[in-house]
Amino acid sequence: MSDPRAAARAIDSLRRGWPIAIDGLPLLSVETGDADSVGAFGPALPVLISAGRAATLKLANQLAAADPDAPVLVEAAPWLDRAAAVALADPQFDLATPLKGPFRAIPLDQPQAAGAALRLARIAGLLPAFFVGTPDAGVELAITAADIVAHQSAAPLRIATRARLPVAGAEDAEIVAFRSPDSGDEHVALLIGQPDGRAPLIRLHSECLTGDVLGSLKCDCGPQLHAAIRAIQAHGWGILLYLRQEGRGIGLVNKLRAYQLQDQGFDTVDANTRLGFAVDARDFGVAARMLDLLGQHVVRLLTNNPAKVAGLEAAGITVAERVPHQLPPNPHNARYLATKRDRTGHQL
Repeated sequence: MSDPRAAARAIDSLRRGWPIAIDGLPLLSVETGDADSVGAFGPALPVLISAGRAATLKLANQLAAADPDAPVLVEAAPWLDRAAAVALADPQFDLATPLKGPFRAIPLDQPQAAGAALRLARIAGLLPAFFVGTPDAGVELAITAADIVAHQSAAPLRIATRARLPVAGAEDAEIVAFRSPDSGDEHVALLIGQPDGRAPLIRLHSECLTGDVLGSLKCDCGPQLHAAIRAIQAHGWGILLYLRQEGRGIGLVNKLRAYQLQDQGFDTVDANTRLGFAVDARDFGVAARMLDLLGQHVVRLLTNNPAKVAGLEAAGITVAERVPHQLPPNPHNARYLATKRDRTGHQL
């Protein structure tokens, strides 16, 4: 029987640099394992990476690279220590750190467990790369691939608390906080105005520390957030859902790694995939569950992103109208906005 809480405990172990096992496959995160833990895990360890990353390193054939999420095992070698493994896993160091080698991909005995490990690393916000231990390697926690699937399924969500919160641009606002017992993320909704019988104007805004708080010019997140509040206020009634899905779901640290790759010439799509992540890893089903708890099942959606419309409708929310949300570019985000239009299907 699967246990989603087991996957949550495994995520905590990975972030702490502790080894785990998935369906008996011993694993230690390349990113969080230090020199001592790597040494204790085994004397010479193969490294598990994604096929997308392996293709960049010329370690996967075209057939294998067609599924960038598939696992690839790199054979252990005397020069494959922790520093070399980090350089192997993290493409932001490709120009600064010449890779040692040669490296060789070898057959995987447990491809399903290995694939589950890569999924778990992405959920944890870590680079999808592991040292693979021998069967006698000590681990802190043993879980199954089914536990990870259960963790990724629609987690129960509940309203934790709510309070009046006047904000700039909308003084008649209420904030509602949501929690899930299987996740540390706390999503919030900002209810602006009062229900008036019309479908509310809804904005799904994914957390962006750099744009929302620091005023980054690399994206349009901060201006979009404030413009959405003004638009909802002008409509008279609506809800801004603030989703804790930083960096399109890959997390703050990995988003900053993607920024490093963008500085090397890659666009936002290629930067994410070179890191071993999806182009967009967000779960818009969370937003649908928030709307359901707020009693809103027919909405007008303020977005240029058809994936948000599809995500809400797939989860049972009717999108009566898509309302475009356009802001002018600046010299720092013009390429980013063009990439969203040309490569991820954003529309006006």
